[in-house]
Amino acid sequence: MKVLVCMSVVPDTTTKITFTNNDTTFNTQGVQFIMNPYDELALTKALDIAEPAGGTVTIIHVGPADAEPAIRKALSMGATDAVRINATPTDAQFVAEQIAVYAQDKAFDFIMTGRESIDYNGGAVCGLLGALLEMPSINVITQLAVTDKTAHLERDIDGGRETLTCSLPFVASAQKDLCEPRIPNMRGIMAARTKPLQVVEPTGNSSHAVYSRFELPQPKQGVRMISAENPEELLHLLRNEAKVI
Repeated sequence: MKVLVCMSVVPDTTTKITFTNNDTTFNTQGVQFIMNPYDELALTKALDIAEPAGGTVTIIHVGPADAEPAIRKALSMGATDAVRINATPTDAQFVAEQIAVYAQDKAFDFIMTGRESIDYNGGAVCGLLGALLEMPSINVITQLAVTDKTAHLERDIDGGRETLTCSLPFVASAQKDLCEPRIPNMRGIMAARTKPLQVVEPTGNSSHAVYSRFELPQPKQGVRMISAENPEELLHLLRNEAKVI
């Protein structure tokens, strides 16, 4: 059993977001980056399936060297080895292309991603990888089991839950109900220091997208309290000030 898990790094949720170069570039100065939480779920499920079968789990990340502490965390969770493609991840198409080039001749039984990264929230890499590698791709799964050469998956859909089966190999993205993320123990942390981390140079186009401008959300306005005994005032404000009715 050989599994590939795609990993991204994202700003910690407590990070104060700012932009530079006339609001066209995310300012990374002083930002604490962490492993994307959805990717932690993908890795945990991959380990749960591969380990009992004596398999291997490889981490792959597209990004510069400063992402290596987060990659080492993934290794401390139990991943066998890691690959870092030495390029700035400009957009989902570029990331998927780089991962596909690496994976195409490695005979992975399946590939896992998170449903999305919590910074750009694109959610496109899973589907793009499936198309590039000509594999089935199943988004936002909440259950996964593999028996012989068949995968059994579930995912939430509008108004219900969908049960699917597909043959190996396939690509799937992890949703929050898939599992609880594994917490590295001291033994795993120590072992991660010596696990192999291969650095690969990128191929092909460096970008498929250009960011014209970033904007921060508008600050929240003050709250106005209306007495429950005075609904006429609420209607007046909604109609004449907010102009929403």
